[in-house]
Amino acid sequence: MLKLNDKHFQVIEYEEINKNDIEKKYFKELEEIAQTTEFLAYSKKDVLKSQNYVGIIQTKSNFVLEILPKISVNNDYEESKRILIEMIKTLKNHPFKNISIANLKTDKMPLLEIFILFFLKELDKLVKKGIKRDYISIQDNQRFLKGKLLINEHIKKNLVHKERFFVEYDEYIEDILENRVIKTTLKKLEKLSKVFENQRRVREFIFVFDGVGEIKSLSELEKIHIDRSKKYYENVIEMCKVFLDNKSFTPYKGETVSFAILFDMNKLFENFVGYLFKKYCDKVKLQHKKYYLFDVDKKYRLIPDIVFENKIFDTKWKIISSCDDILGSDFYQMFAYAKKYNSKDVTLIFPKVYNIEEKEFGFDEEYKLKIRFIDLNNCKNEIERIVND
Repeated sequence: MLKLNDKHFQVIEYEEINKNDIEKKYFKELEEIAQTTEFLAYSKKDVLKSQNYVGIIQTKSNFVLEILPKISVNNDYEESKRILIEMIKTLKNHPFKNISIANLKTDKMPLLEIFILFFLKELDKLVKKGIKRDYISIQDNQRFLKGKLLINEHIKKNLVHKERFFVEYDEYIEDILENRVIKTTLKKLEKLSKVFENQRRVREFIFVFDGVGEIKSLSELEKIHIDRSKKYYENVIEMCKVFLDNKSFTPYKGETVSFAILFDMNKLFENFVGYLFKKYCDKVKLQHKKYYLFDVDKKYRLIPDIVFENKIFDTKWKIISSCDDILGSDFYQMFAYAKKYNSKDVTLIFPKVYNIEEKEFGFDEEYKLKIRFIDLNNCKNEIERIVND
């Protein structure tokens, strides 16, 4: 575990968090998370470990735990963080997918601050294109007649104040829902960010949106409709949802957690390897859904992660130290793929952490299963090796 400061720690997935390593009140908060979620678990008494989920957890007392993927025996925190960002960038329909870290000084920056930096870069593009205005219907009691007089309200409110008019009129202003969502996000990031440059930029944008209010509840996020004229708002608004509603791959919201962006490593790894196959190979099909285990009843659909030519590949984010650690259910699954697709070449792909000998198993004389490990530090060569194996 790496201590960035008394309230900010980094851990590698499956790395243990000892009660004596952090303040008692922070460990108690982590215990509450472990008791109600699968993000953390006990490895033994007074010792927690992260498992299968990576990202950021910030508790109510502002304790921050960053969880990074395990990609090597040596637990290189910076390299793990870099690869995590690369994985997130390949997620479909995720707002951080098009972000580039080139020329950004993120080496020593906490993961949360990197996400904030990405948001600020996108918001800067939006502001340069122009903050959107729209006609908003306003009802107000004014000293002059403007727009349409609302007779009933006028009578109720102005029996005494004869000099006033209760009117409804349209005004072309910046205070629209999308801008209020951005303003609310900026106000939240003003409290979350601890990096001076990010704080400075956040305050600058708050000034830019000075004439805009904030949303009153998260339910307003559901009312957002991005039409063609606001298309350039789309990515920024999706990022706002991540920060405001913890919108990632985890639905957890509890009293202990004030902010969390967490990703299921099984899905991240599956998506990342699929992305690499599509990038370096032609005619790759991902999440193929042609067959069922029982054709007659159409039950138990088979969905291999990757189909390439006559080969089947499936990914498993499991840190194993030998092929004996592979579950029997994984073998059964690959056997079903081999038979249904009539593929004599099926492959299980695991992340390479330990130096393990790759193996092959014969289901029978005709069908075989390959066990392969991919080094995430050398992706292109690894994909080419596995495909041409």
